[in-house]
Amino acid sequence: MRARRAPRAPIDPDLERIKIESRTTEQWIDEGSIRAEAVAATGRAARRADADHQLDPELVAEIEAADPRRGAKLTERLASASSALDRERFDDARRMVAPVLRDMPTLAAAHEINGLANYGSGRWRQAAESLEQARQLRPDPALLPVLADCYRAMQRWTAVDAVWRDIREASPSHEVMAEGRIVVAGALADRGNLREAIALLQSVSKPPKRVRPYHLRQWYVLADLLDRAGDTVGATRWFREVTAHDPDFADTRERLRALGR
Repeated sequence: MRARRAPRAPIDPDLERIKIESRTTEQWIDEGSIRAEAVAATGRAARRADADHQLDPELVAEIEAADPRRGAKLTERLASASSALDRERFDDARRMVAPVLRDMPTLAAAHEINGLANYGSGRWRQAAESLEQARQLRPDPALLPVLADCYRAMQRWTAVDAVWRDIREASPSHEVMAEGRIVVAGALADRGNLREAIALLQSVSKPPKRVRPYHLRQWYVLADLLDRAGDTVGATRWFREVTAHDPDFADTRERLRALGR
């Protein structure tokens, strides 16, 4: 997210909605390092590979059973694509996973990697299509926040709401719930519903006994929304809460300076 020189004046919801509706899909901008970090965490949770990009043995067995002759080669390509994705080499990841998709179109893991690589490149429609395909083949709540963010980018608000319902019904991990909540709050703000977006994040804003990275991301977005709404006191409180746990989190210190705190 970009730091601001000064806090904004209170937003006129109707004016904000007009501005949002005047954007084109190509002009949609995600929430920078906060969303990138969240998606990276979500993507790692969804993919069946360890830190060294060794694929889950069950996934390897699935590939080799489907194509005994080329199983080893396809496994190698899938592992390379996963590695490229983690290094944010999104074009390479798409290129490496393409042969796997061609030869094994029912392999959920390949669609997951392709979807996340397209997401990282800002190819929202292609990302959504791949993630939807992956979810049909192997439902995984960890991918749903990314899918919702794709629909947010395309301003497909009904689809965002539908995925959010799916997230809540799945009762996933706290981290996945948090990332979904961040996306939905952003979508509400995009539509000019700042009060509703703020309320969504405030409903879970009580600091827990053990603060995790996803708490910081939620608090940062809450502070940003409060700043946009003209609530400099509230924004300052939550930016300070973030810096209390991680002084170098994103541009929080710059945001506090811009608020004169």
